Amino acid sequence: MVTRGLPHAERTPRRGRADLPAPPLDWKRVWPDIRALLQPRRGVLLLGLLLIVVSRLCGLVLPASTKFLIDDVLAKGRAELLAPLVAAVLAATAVQAVTGFALTQLLSKSAQRLIAELRMRVQRHVCRLPAAFFDSQKTGQLVSRIMNDVEGVRNLVGTGLVEFLGGLLTAVFSFVVLMRISPHLTLLALLIVVVFGVILKRGFQTLRPIFRERSLITAEVTGRLAETLGGIRVVKAYHAEAREDEVFAAGVRRILGNVFRSLTGVSLLSLSATVLLGIVGAAVMYVGGRQILAGALTLGGFVTFSAFLAFMIAPVFQVVGIGTQLTEAVAGLERTRELLDTPSEDQASERTVQLGEVRGEVRFEDVWFEYEAGKEVLRGVSFSAAPGTVTALVGSSGSGKSTILGLIASFYTPTRGRVLVDGTDLARVTLDSYRRQLGVVLQETFLFDGTIRENVAFARPDAGEDEVLAACRLARVDEFAERLPDGYDTLVGERGVKLSGGQKQRVSIARAILVNPRILLLDEATSSLDSETEALIQEGLGHLMEGRTTFVIAHRLSTIRRAHRILVVEEGLVIEEGAHEELMAARGRYYDLYTRQHGFEKNLFLAPGEAEWEPAEE
Repeated sequence: MVTRGLPHAERTPRRGRADLPAPPLDWKRVWPDIRALLQPRRGVLLLGLLLIVVSRLCGLVLPASTKFLIDDVLAKGRAELLAPLVAAVLAATAVQAVTGFALTQLLSKSAQRLIAELRMRVQRHVCRLPAAFFDSQKTGQLVSRIMNDVEGVRNLVGTGLVEFLGGLLTAVFSFVVLMRISPHLTLLALLIVVVFGVILKRGFQTLRPIFRERSLITAEVTGRLAETLGGIRVVKAYHAEAREDEVFAAGVRRILGNVFRSLTGVSLLSLSATVLLGIVGAAVMYVGGRQILAGALTLGGFVTFSAFLAFMIAPVFQVVGIGTQLTEAVAGLERTRELLDTPSEDQASERTVQLGEVRGEVRFEDVWFEYEAGKEVLRGVSFSAAPGTVTALVGSSGSGKSTILGLIASFYTPTRGRVLVDGTDLARVTLDSYRRQLGVVLQETFLFDGTIRENVAFARPDAGEDEVLAACRLARVDEFAERLPDGYDTLVGERGVKLSGGQKQRVSIARAILVNPRILLLDEATSSLDSETEALIQEGLGHLMEGRTTFVIAHRLSTIRRAHRILVVEEGLVIEEGAHEELMAARGRYYDLYTRQHGFEKNLFLAPGEAEWEPAEE
């Protein structure tokens, strides 16, 4: 749905979870995740580190050669040293270029593999989360978290981290050289760098919550956009394009505000780094100039000192860029960990029972259920269905019928009580062993963006062509599919948009038939069909139901008259149960629902002035 039943003012993006302050960074919690990512790639990282060391050392050849050029070649007139010196610089430059290329190829590709693996891992986990998890999540938000939150992790394995480590190694080597040239100048520069390091630490503590907030806002806006596009026909039908424009624009403005804040923070750090460079340069110029005039430092030594000082300070500037990337990576990793920490539906320690072929006996024992704490949907529901029988559920909308089917499918676990299949509590059963024997046709028909054949075979990808076509004939899919130009290879579009509601339901029923299930759940399975097609499909479903335990929620009560047992559900309670004849004779709630529906259907077609229909006495 596009509106979700909320007034427009409540549907606009507002300050909520995305605007809450991020919790403080817990390195004890984050570090195991980082280590788990780096451990399998330690060989690649070590090789990358070796390459960066070689590259950085070769990069130091040029500034180091300056002292020899000035003090030995030029000052002493030793022309024979010029050619070897230039050759050494050229060789070092060539090695630096080759190692730099190899480093980028090695680490960048490794980082992209890591992103792909993480996305697959998160997607696998999300698909195995309980149905209740998706009741409180937006599809677009989950897509954003799977695709975008892991993106920043590339900086942990890519060139970013290794470049930073290489810069630190270069800084250490440069520090040693600088101390040999002039200890006083070196310690003065180091003191200024340490002060700036403290400033950087506080700066990144401010930036991390901003990056985390951006991920949250982006997920919210993406989720809303996915809703709008998914419900575009509703948007157009109610001429709501302008309102949706406003909602999306408000979300984009929130992202823009967040980006501006992060850019301001990064800019302030860059400003501080520039000021640092200026202060260090001025200090070195003043002290170094005095040392040259006093004869304590040669001109070549001063030029070399200045060059190596740049290498020692360079990592400070790298921290601004790399540190921002790593901060973003940690924020994304935290959000990814939140998803991976959500227990999957088959993860419970008590789910250890592997079901063999089930007979199909289903029993509810004093089952209570609530989607939200304190709001009970089912209250003490108890009934049993023998193998091979048909149980129909009737009642008002929102009475709990679909929830009962959801519990039988083990989409949910009872808050209290038990749901048993063949005497085994479903809460203890491994879901794979149970659901492969389950066939489901949901009230909201869902088809994937593929062909008709692919959607039917989705239930059993290994099914043969004859089995797929047989299921299609039973569900009357052949009646429309074989008239289409591409037949069963016709693309149905996203969510089956190219098919009518009745055609989609037929494909969904064929999908359930192909499973050949032991337990069959039909939630308004024929509600979108015309009466003639429904009668034909009911005949096919009749063959499918033979020998299978079937639960039916029917739109038309006339279609469930032959059910072995009918449960009347109201406000989460089973208030009546029995066969059709028994419930009609009792003249209770079922009698009221049945006669009202038939009276409404017949009175729809009365001629003007014709007397209203009244139910005959039974």
